[in-house]
Amino acid sequence: MNRREVLRALARAAAFAALALMHADALFVARDGFFDRREQFGAQATRHAIPTTFDLREFVTVGGLTSYGASLTDVYRQAGVYTGRILKGAKPGDLPVLQPNKIELVINVRTVKSLGLTVPKALLLRADEVIQ
Repeated sequence: MNRREVLRALARAAAFAALALMHADALFVARDGFFDRREQFGAQATRHAIPTTFDLREFVTVGGLTSYGASLTDVYRQAGVYTGRILKGAKPGDLPVLQPNKIELVINVRTVKSLGLTVPKALLLRADEVIQ
């Protein structure tokens, strides 16, 4: 681990410790270069029993509570379509700006149980993926 990674790990640990001291009810984390360590981030959230929602499903697969955000698979597919159009001669400036068209909800039931929470059945049924 280099110096930069050590400093980031210490900052994450300090942030979660502060949230725990403030008795934070929940936390939402949006994508950022600072939050590049999914496993460590999920572990901190679980260790401090802070229900955490992310914008990427990848955080939920390693212990995050929920995610609600764009499907990266769909975003990459759109990027591939754009690339194909450019390779066929379209000018990038002439292409429309696209937004994600698939938003997904992912719930980690194991984390729900470890936090002593209850998720309404209706929400579980609406989720795109429920991780057991």
